[in-house]
Amino acid sequence: MKIQDLTPAPGARKASKRLGRGIGSGTGKTSAKGHKGQWARSGGGVRPGFEGGQMPLSRRLPKRGFTSNFRKIYSIVNIGSLEAFEDGAAVNLEILVNAGIVGKAEPYGLKVLGNGKLTKKLNVTAAKYTESAKKAIEEAGGNAGVVE
Repeated sequence: MKIQDLTPAPGARKASKRLGRGIGSGTGKTSAKGHKGQWARSGGGVRPGFEGGQMPLSRRLPKRGFTSNFRKIYSIVNIGSLEAFEDGAAVNLEILVNAGIVGKAEPYGLKVLGNGKLTKKLNVTAAKYTESAKKAIEEAGGNAGVVE
């Protein structure tokens, strides 16, 4: 097999429509743009959301809510997800990211939520805990440490 013999799988690549290539092609003459008008012109058409001068929907609807610039974003994990670790293991944000349980390390650290059941004794280190999460970790015989 040579590099020039490599081809994509059948149906993987669709040929582009060749416009304005004669009457027999089906897209000749006006290149499937009809006759005259705004849409037939070079660079013609209107921007997305334009409604012909009518007040657009995005401006007719009321604005709702806002996002605070001062919000604290935490990486979140439920105690049910911590069952994947062995008994007596140390668990922190870095270990959770490496294990693929948490997507990425957020700037304010890890917050542990109390959804699910925990039966293993774990030493968890996080920035924040919900009351139910802290209670569940300690009831299982583990330790809920706080990192600043």
